[in-house]
Amino acid sequence: MRTLNLGILAHVDAGKTSLTERLLYAAGVIDEIGRVDDGSTQTDSLELERQRGITIKSAVVSFVVDDVTVNLIDTPGHPDFIAEVERVLNVLDGAVLVVSAVEGVQAQTRVLMRALQRLHIPTLIFVNKIDRGGARYQGALQSISEKLTAAVIPMGSTSELGTRNARYSPHVDDAGFTSRLIDLRADHDAAFLAAYVNDEAAVSSDQLGEVLAAQAKRALVHPVFFGSAITGAGVDSLITGITELLSATEADVDAPPSGTVFKVDRGLAGEKIAYVRMFSGTLRVRDRPQLRRNDAGKITSISVFERGSTVRAQSLVAGQIGKLWGLHDVQIGDEIGEPRTTSAGHHYFSPPTLETVVVPRRRADKGALRVALAQLAEQDPLINLRQDDLRQEIFVSLYGEVQKEVIQTTLANEFAIRVTFRETTTICIERPIGTGAAVETIDKEPNPFLATVGLRIEPAPVGSGVAFRLGVQLGSMPLAFFTAVEDTVQETLRQGIYGWQVTDCTVTMTHSGYWPRQSHAHGTFDASMSSTAGDFRKLTPLVLLNALKQAATSVYEPMYRFQLEIPADTFGPILPALARLRAIPRAPAMRGSSCTLEGAIPAARVHDLRQQLPALTRGEGVLECTFDRYEWVRGTFPTRPRSDHNPLNRKDYLLHVMRRV
Repeated sequence: MRTLNLGILAHVDAGKTSLTERLLYAAGVIDEIGRVDDGSTQTDSLELERQRGITIKSAVVSFVVDDVTVNLIDTPGHPDFIAEVERVLNVLDGAVLVVSAVEGVQAQTRVLMRALQRLHIPTLIFVNKIDRGGARYQGALQSISEKLTAAVIPMGSTSELGTRNARYSPHVDDAGFTSRLIDLRADHDAAFLAAYVNDEAAVSSDQLGEVLAAQAKRALVHPVFFGSAITGAGVDSLITGITELLSATEADVDAPPSGTVFKVDRGLAGEKIAYVRMFSGTLRVRDRPQLRRNDAGKITSISVFERGSTVRAQSLVAGQIGKLWGLHDVQIGDEIGEPRTTSAGHHYFSPPTLETVVVPRRRADKGALRVALAQLAEQDPLINLRQDDLRQEIFVSLYGEVQKEVIQTTLANEFAIRVTFRETTTICIERPIGTGAAVETIDKEPNPFLATVGLRIEPAPVGSGVAFRLGVQLGSMPLAFFTAVEDTVQETLRQGIYGWQVTDCTVTMTHSGYWPRQSHAHGTFDASMSSTAGDFRKLTPLVLLNALKQAATSVYEPMYRFQLEIPADTFGPILPALARLRAIPRAPAMRGSSCTLEGAIPAARVHDLRQQLPALTRGEGVLECTFDRYEWVRGTFPTRPRSDHNPLNRKDYLLHVMRRV
C-alpha cells in the first residue's frame, strides 16, 4: 500500500481543522464529526486548544482511501505558531491549502503559499465555507490568482452560494475546462501545441487528465476545489483530487534508514517521544539509530498512525510517520540515519521578532521554571531560551502576544508554575560595518591561555547568516581545537557590541597555535603545560569581540509589511496615528467607500496599531501584517543588556573564567 503524507495549512479560522474532521468522517475513521467550537475534534487534543478553539500544535491522523494510506498533518493557522508549520514542511509529500470563500486570501495564506512554492510541494487549494453568507466564487478565484499564484485551474463550479444548500459540481466534459487544460499543457509543451493546432480531435480528455495530474505532482499548477467542511459539499471531489493529483510514495524499505524528526513531545512519565517521517529504510525496536550526536539512545518502542489512531509496532518503514520512544537526546530537526540533501534545519519563515522575561510568581519556583521552559524549548526550539546568569532572568522569544498567553497557561496547567511576563520588547540584530581583525599568541602577554587564536570578521550578503572559514591549514593543530573555536564563535556572536545577535558576516581563523600534550618526567598529563579545547573556548570570545569592535556594527530592527482596509472617511484620522507609530504608508488606493493602505511599520508598533485600529475605524478596519525585512535604525542604537560576562570588559571576563585576574 502506498503512503501520502499530507499537510493541511491555512490562515486561522479558514476551517482547516473542520476540514480534517470531514475528511476523517468521509473515510470512515470517525462516526461523528467533531466541532472546533465544542472542543471535540480529533486533532485539537490539548485542553488549551479546546478552550481557545485554535490549533496550537501540529497533530497527525491517518486514514485510507482505496490503496493509499494518508497521514494527514493538521497544522496551526495562527501566525504566532508558525514554527509548528515550518517543521512539518520538511516531511510532506503534498499539501491542501485552505482558503475561506468569504474572507478570501489572507496574510498567513500568502506566507504559507510562498513557503510551499519555494519547496516545490504539490499543493491543492480548497476554498471552504461556500455555505456562508458572503461566499464568492469568481471573487475567491481572482483573489487566489492575484495574491497567491496565477498557475491555478478551477476543478468545478458552485451553485446556491451562501446558503445551506450550496453545492459543488466537478467539471466533466466541460468545454471551458477542457480549453484551460489544453492551455495548461501548451504552456509547458510546444510539441503538443503544434499537434493540437493540426488536429484537435487527436487530444482525448484522458490525455488531458494525465497532463493535469503530471503538472500538479510537479507543483507547476494548483487545482482549486470549492466546498464546505461543515456540510460536506465538495469534499468527495477533494478526496479524489488528493489521491489522483498528489504523489503517494513507494519508498525503498530495504535502503539504509533515513528519516527526519519534526516534532518532540513528552509522555506521561516525562519521557521523550520523537515524531519521525521515514524517507527510506526501516527502523526497528532495539535499534540504535545514527544521529548527529553520539549516544542518542536505543529505540524502546514504536507506534505508527493507522486509521485514526496509533498502534504499537515492531518497525517503522519508509513512507510512514511514527512515534519513537527511547531516544533521550533527540531534538527537532534531527536526521536519523542517512542525511538528506534538503536540510531539516532550514528556516522557511521569519524568525521571532519579540522577546520577554518570564518571572515566576513564587521565588521558590525559579529552578522548576528553568526545567519547564527547557522542556517547552525541546518542543518549540524557536522560543529560543536566553538565560541571563548575572540577573538570574530567563528570556523567551515570541511571535506574538497569543503565544505568550499559551506559554503562561501551559506552565500553570502542566507544571503547576504560575508566571508573569515583563514588557515585550523587539529583537534587533547587528551587522558588521567594516572589517576587523585580532590575534592573541600563546605564551605572550596579555594572553593567559595556552592557545593562539587569530580571527578576522567581515560583512557578508544580507540573509547569509554566519560563516566560519579557516585561513590556516587544517592539520596545523588537532581538529577538536578548531571545532572549539568554531562553536565558540557561533555562541559569542549571539551578543554583539550592542547586545544583539550578530549576523550576515564571515569569520576567518587567521592564526592558530597550541602546545602539544606534555607531562613531567615519568609523570602524568599536566594541563598547565598542554593546550586543551577549554583554552580555545575561553580565548576565542576575547579575540572575536576585539575584532568585532574594530569592524564596528550597526543595529537593525524588524519591519513588517502591512495592508490596511478602512472606510474612506477614516483615512484622515489614520494617517497621524500611523505617523506616531513610525509607519511608512504608500499612496492609498480608493475604491468607492473603502480605502486600502499599504506600507511598512516597525515590529514593535504592530501590537499598538492593532489595539488602536477599532477606535480609529469604527471597528471596520482590517489589518494584515507579515514580516518584511530588517531596517537600519536611525539615531541612537537600542541596546540589550548582556547576559554573559562581557568579553569587551577583559578584567571582569578573566575574573569569571579563571577566578582570578
